[in-house]
Amino acid sequence: MAKEQVNVGVIGAGVVGGGVVKVLMESAETIGARTGTKIALKKVADLDRSRLEEFGLPDDATTTDASQILVDPDIDIVVELIGGESPAKEFILEAFKNGKSVVTANKMLLAKHGPELARGAAAGEVGLKFEASVAGGIPIIKSLSEALVANRFDFIFGILNGTANYILTQMAENGKDFSEALEDAQAKGFAEADPTLDIEGHDAAHKTLIIASLAYATEIDFSDVYVEGITRISDLDVQYADDLGHVIKLLGIIKDDRDTGELEVRVHPTLIPKNYLLASVKNEFNAIYVRGDVTGTTMYYGKGAGRFPTASAVVSDIVDLAKDIRFGSVNRVPPFVFGDRRRIRDIMDIECRYYLRLTALDRPGVLGQISTILGEHHVSIDSVIQKPVPKGKDVAAMVMMTHRSRERGLRAAISTINALDCVTGEAMVIRVE
Repeated sequence: MAKEQVNVGVIGAGVVGGGVVKVLMESAETIGARTGTKIALKKVADLDRSRLEEFGLPDDATTTDASQILVDPDIDIVVELIGGESPAKEFILEAFKNGKSVVTANKMLLAKHGPELARGAAAGEVGLKFEASVAGGIPIIKSLSEALVANRFDFIFGILNGTANYILTQMAENGKDFSEALEDAQAKGFAEADPTLDIEGHDAAHKTLIIASLAYATEIDFSDVYVEGITRISDLDVQYADDLGHVIKLLGIIKDDRDTGELEVRVHPTLIPKNYLLASVKNEFNAIYVRGDVTGTTMYYGKGAGRFPTASAVVSDIVDLAKDIRFGSVNRVPPFVFGDRRRIRDIMDIECRYYLRLTALDRPGVLGQISTILGEHHVSIDSVIQKPVPKGKDVAAMVMMTHRSRERGLRAAISTINALDCVTGEAMVIRVE
């Protein structure tokens, strides 16, 4: 039987949750007119009573107890926006058991427990939507699972963390060092007080795993995703990358090796040529570059975070579920559909080009010594830049670009090079795509 009104309960009234509440309050008529579905905000829960008071809702429409939303028989859709693994996971599974569909933006939870949540939704014969979990207002989840469903994807590259991208942009364009750029990002609200998840690459890795799971219909353990952040990137690396015609981006990289059946799923700083589309993505913006065998290459670009871009994606999911509930066909497209489990390639077995930055004593034979060690590990040099020795110094910066090499050999070579008496400090290595 068709349902005249679909009721929504929101758990978490922080930045994104508050944005969702405002959109539902202010745009209910517009949404109804466009979709033919009346969506009503029934209740909002948050532990912080002061947040709830900002909305001007009736007393019976707010609560500090999330269970009131989970057990309310009149609420059809639960929106989880508190983040983290617990109690978010428990809330979502309880909602499923009580016959409620769920919308979430919780990328950490989905990356670590996506299959379990998918099974819970299927068991409860309800829906699970999570467009806002990856790249905020960019509709990449729907694009991969619906619009591009006929494609087999050769690769997907993503700039998926606005904080890291802002920092790297400021280093490249305004000459800031890492700490200065981070402080600027925090002052502008692009970085949290504790930016660890962003600058160490884990936030981007959560999103990369979700994309890979959807695009290749396979379960992936988060522990199999290689993650490396941007904290070791120096202003020197940014300058040398520019000299070489490249920029540095924190990329989520997914590749399909059709010969071996393996997937590469990794997140790390990457040099990309300036003429690539992704190189032009600056500051807090996100972008996902996709190559499919049917459509060819497409790119999805926009703000990957922020109150209203993310709220827009959440409301889009609410509307999708509400239309299904309104006309009696919830869960028409399962959130994850898994086929055979794909093997994730170990980072030691990947092959790519590399950027190497070394600081070595300025004396004859050093370059030859380093080149010999690289050659012994099957790493060949494509080009070398050696900067003039600063006055009064007896060391020089040496920058190399390699041909395609295997990571295992490169690491073994670097370990030997770092131990040389003529090399000061550890070599900096950045992968090149």
